[in-house]
Amino acid sequence: MTITQLETFVKISELNSFSLAANDLGYAQSTVTMQIKQLEEELGCLLFERLGKTIVLTSAGERLVSYAEKLLQLEREIHLEVPESEEPSGTLKIGVSESLCYNRFPEILMEFKKRYPKVDIGLSFIMHDTFPELLKKGELDLVYTLNPRIEDANLTRLHEKREYLGFYVSPGHELAEKKKIDERDLDKAPMLLTSHNCRFRELFLGAMKRHDSSPDIVLETSSKEILKAFAANGLGVALMPEMTAEAELNRGSLVRLNWGGDDLPVYSQVFVHKDKLITKPMEGLFLLIKSAD
Repeated sequence: MTITQLETFVKISELNSFSLAANDLGYAQSTVTMQIKQLEEELGCLLFERLGKTIVLTSAGERLVSYAEKLLQLEREIHLEVPESEEPSGTLKIGVSESLCYNRFPEILMEFKKRYPKVDIGLSFIMHDTFPELLKKGELDLVYTLNPRIEDANLTRLHEKREYLGFYVSPGHELAEKKKIDERDLDKAPMLLTSHNCRFRELFLGAMKRHDSSPDIVLETSSKEILKAFAANGLGVALMPEMTAEAELNRGSLVRLNWGGDDLPVYSQVFVHKDKLITKPMEGLFLLIKSAD
């Protein structure tokens, strides 16, 4: 059993395809097929059922997935920690909320690469409801997220900073001239909100419900760029993290409303799994995040 075989096995289980896994890993499909055949022969069981052009994990394959992911995670940690070198190397897999990439995280990553030039970065956008499992499975090493405070016994929080949500409209919007708004001002107002699985939306709708107010949701999207474009064209009030709209505020295409309603607390937070070994590059990254705040 080799790391290469396990890496191929995990990739096939993610993509449900031998050919897609081969393309992604840069192998010939025959090589991928041979690696899985050798793995199955060593373990004495089938890992995939081939049902025509469809493949599914067998019960043995499902059991192997978690072990394979742990071994691949340990392999990355070995490359980051074991070599006796002043310069760590290997791959650091980071999950980040999209909102943090507008004006903060790119600069942090550039500084990180200056300090750790031999460390490769695997970057993924994450959702609040899925990243704990990705940390547990070892698919991510560290997460930098923007959310309400998250409490999870399986996670270790390395850093936290209070952030703010904002309500944005075009300069000509009827609410733009108001000195302060609250939930009553947004009753029946056209709202531009993030999608259903977003915690920002949940915070806002919870506050509206507490004040017996009901917004008219005219757009739901995970794209902050679309929210800003619709708001700038006068199509409603957009709710977004403040850090995502700085460029539009500076250009004057959007104005931020002065919110006087219920507090909507969100935080930028850095997490690792509770059992995760914190490598030097991981420590360096969260210290850069902390210093940037």
